Amino acid sequence: MAKMLAAFLPGDDRVDLREIPVPEPGIGQVRLRMKASGLCGSDIHYIYHKHVGEGGAKYQGVVAGHEPSGQVESLGPGCRHFKAGDRVAVYHISGCGFCRSCRKGYQISCTDPRRAAYGWQRDGGHAECLIADEKDLVKLPDSLTYEDGCFISCGVGTAYEGILRGEVSGSDTVMVVGLGPVGLAALMLAQGRGAKMTVGVDTQAERVEAARRLGLVTHGFVASPETLDAVRDVTRGGATVALDCSGNARGRLLALQGTHSWGRCVYIGETGEVTFKVSDDLMHQQRRIIGSWVTSLHNMDQCAEDLADWKRYPRDLITDRFSLTQAAEAYALAASGRAGKIILRIAE
Repeated sequence: MAKMLAAFLPGDDRVDLREIPVPEPGIGQVRLRMKASGLCGSDIHYIYHKHVGEGGAKYQGVVAGHEPSGQVESLGPGCRHFKAGDRVAVYHISGCGFCRSCRKGYQISCTDPRRAAYGWQRDGGHAECLIADEKDLVKLPDSLTYEDGCFISCGVGTAYEGILRGEVSGSDTVMVVGLGPVGLAALMLAQGRGAKMTVGVDTQAERVEAARRLGLVTHGFVASPETLDAVRDVTRGGATVALDCSGNARGRLLALQGTHSWGRCVYIGETGEVTFKVSDDLMHQQRRIIGSWVTSLHNMDQCAEDLADWKRYPRDLITDRFSLTQAAEAYALAASGRAGKIILRIAE
């Protein structure tokens, strides 16, 4: 039986590389020859350090990696929409297809107990091959690489949904708080949607400088007690759309208070809390707070198409690339917080 290399996360800051059988696709499934697989912050917080969560939502000891991109290698019975050789990204949650959320394309919110995320409850992308349901695939436009595809599978797709929920257009000034991979992607997408000004804020000067170097911000600020006044000054009263990608209480408050009256504040960053004055910070300013979690299959498809048309490439935001055999080094770097977007290059 043919074997392949795969990476597992036992939960004690370790990565286990194992040889396992090459899987065969079942009905409605395809086998992908993996090309690129991204690391996400949730992999670190919920799996790499220790397995956080309960029941079916917890990591099930499968092949890790929920940002897969690869090439269709073989098809199981019943596949009709993709063919061998197609280049694809994978929507990283496989839903039942029948609940209300799935019918809207938001498999992330599937209510069926058999809902399974790649790299969490079913084998993910940190391997030489991956079995994916055909319905979870998004075809990559010719100008997008596998590196673009793996980033779109979660991080960029999540940023895109926040941009859509914030209704960003050419009339808007956009502020992003938290300039990690998702925050930088949000700035790139806001520019693609025509935002007339982009403002970036982070506690780390290196991240602010990276946003400037990449041409993603009109104004970049290292967070300080003076930041709110500075943002209000350059945006003439506040950003019409603010997105918090920090997941930090102070970042969330800055995003809300830095939103213009009648503006939209989108919370993307996970975990934690925020405290604000309901009358002063929200109601009297006629602001909207919008929560946004991942994206839909349809919007991920549209995201890939838009990026190709805009000639904006998520691969430009990747800071570190490792081989599959270097997965332990990649995770150690990601856990240190010293890097930006990290991916595993599985094959050329």
